[in-house]
Amino acid sequence: MLDGRAMVVTLVAACAACSSAGDAPGGGGAGGSGTSTSGTTSAVGSGGSPDGDGIAYKYPGDVGIDSDPDVILADDFESHASASDLTSRWDEVHGGDNVTIATDPSNVFAGAQSLEFTIPQQEGEAGVSTVKLLTEELDTLFLRYYSKFQGPFDVIGSSHNGSAMSAHFFVNGQASPGVPADGTNHFLANLENWRGEAATPSPGDLNIYIYHPEQRDIWGDHFFPSGFVMPYSSEPFDFGPDFVSRPDIIPELEKFYCYEYMVKANTPGQRDGRIKVWLDGELVADFGNLRMRDIDSLKIDLFMINFHIHNNPNGTARKWYDNVVAAKSYIGPIAQ
Repeated sequence: MLDGRAMVVTLVAACAACSSAGDAPGGGGAGGSGTSTSGTTSAVGSGGSPDGDGIAYKYPGDVGIDSDPDVILADDFESHASASDLTSRWDEVHGGDNVTIATDPSNVFAGAQSLEFTIPQQEGEAGVSTVKLLTEELDTLFLRYYSKFQGPFDVIGSSHNGSAMSAHFFVNGQASPGVPADGTNHFLANLENWRGEAATPSPGDLNIYIYHPEQRDIWGDHFFPSGFVMPYSSEPFDFGPDFVSRPDIIPELEKFYCYEYMVKANTPGQRDGRIKVWLDGELVADFGNLRMRDIDSLKIDLFMINFHIHNNPNGTARKWYDNVVAAKSYIGPIAQ
């Protein structure tokens, strides 16, 4: 098992200087005011599934979903007596006593248990994660999970608080913060929330944090559903002629949502890379026309769920995860 600072704490440095406070949709910047969403969890929603109903539709309650040939990992956390059991399905677990199995029904989406991540109140960075290394590196990966933030989550600035997929961004257990993607070395795509100033409601705007060969700064970019991009937000990014600007989203605290995103690496020499995001089965962001690599051998080799805060002086922060599934095709919310 790698040291937590190697795999997790260094990840926060990848965003530490990426943008200034307030330069975000929810902060009243040029991207809009930010839209809160109540989000009702249901079976697969009406828009955004690339291939019909998705894997979960075939397995009501996710029962047996781990047997599907496209599924790489499925963990509902029901079989773990304690956090020490997580390595039966995950390759690495970082965070020590700040990673626990939760049994309070209010913090469980389905079944009797979920995964709880805690960041203590403190000056300075801290993080927790569970990591899966891919034995078969992939051009395309889908990751779905249910998650909620504990209120008030009073965190401003750098926070990797959702999930990550990467292609060789971690080398020998070390992340590559501040090393721009050049098409041959690595790429990274996180699904997370960004809150740049206190005026923005917590937990901040849903976005993709990305290292890609055309990134605007050494620390990577933030893509928001509306098409707003940080840093240097006055410069539009070309997501292609079919791009649809959608409302920027600030999820509610103390509420489980079904998050899913797809990362599809481009064909080298073409701009057919794509990242899609679904919230409760509805397509809420679709970023096309992406160049993520220039060589075929650069493929997704790792994914994780993570909770990381660069500076947390305002109170203990907690987040829960449940019903995690990673697959080679669209998954969708748990079917009834």
